[in-house]
Amino acid sequence: MGWHETKSGSHTIDGVSSYALVRPEQRTPIARYRHSLWLLTQRDLRVRYSTSVLGYFWSILDPLVMAGIYWFVFTQVFDKNVGTEPYIVFLLAALLPWMWFNGAVSDCTRAFLREAKLIRSTRIPRTIWVNRLVLSKGIEFLASIPVLVLFAIVYGAQLHIDALFFPLAMVIQAALTAGVGLLVAPLVVFFRDLERAVKLILRFLFYASPIIYSTTDLPPELQFWAAFNPLTGIFSLYRAAFFPEQLDWFAVAISVVMSLLFLGLGLLVFRRTERAVLKEI
Repeated sequence: MGWHETKSGSHTIDGVSSYALVRPEQRTPIARYRHSLWLLTQRDLRVRYSTSVLGYFWSILDPLVMAGIYWFVFTQVFDKNVGTEPYIVFLLAALLPWMWFNGAVSDCTRAFLREAKLIRSTRIPRTIWVNRLVLSKGIEFLASIPVLVLFAIVYGAQLHIDALFFPLAMVIQAALTAGVGLLVAPLVVFFRDLERAVKLILRFLFYASPIIYSTTDLPPELQFWAAFNPLTGIFSLYRAAFFPEQLDWFAVAISVVMSLLFLGLGLLVFRRTERAVLKEI
């Protein structure tokens, strides 16, 4: 066994990074947080799919079934003029990120209650129990992107330069989702009925967000107010990859501001209630 030096200045022992050899207590707080976050996220993904025969395909089966239903209803049954052709690509471009947001927020309602013993017995920052859900659902979202690409190829949807905004949409959505999760997770501990209320709110938000339709399909007097739904600007960034006319920078700006507000509010509520939550669980 021998030491080797990488370009970054870190060392390896026969290909093993020296960072992996450093004891956890010797790492920086940020490094420890990142390491713990990744380990818990990996655990979540392994537990979720280890006993499943289809594994990865379950993460895309639900949005595919939903997309198929809405495609059939709006193109074969009612023949309503909503969205943009190809409609299945238009639908998936917003439905897939919605599954990320919906799944993470739903799971956050049980973030403290499911892991109560482990949370009480560890000293890692408690925000990690929310952020791991946001990250794991985000990884599932990334794993579903090839499905969107496949449908785009099959139906001839042209890829535009605005696809470069895709990572920006993910960053904004991650901030929004984390903020909502940090807000919901501790409050559910004190108000158990909030878990059901969140499910109802998410169901309402699905139809109040431009997923199965575009904001341009709304009456003119509602289009301005629709921009104050933070998901509106985020979905417009995703859709701009194939439908550049869907990009609405006003809605994007509103999404950035509201996502930061939710993140700040979530951190504030989380820190104010953390000790009480630990006593309650």
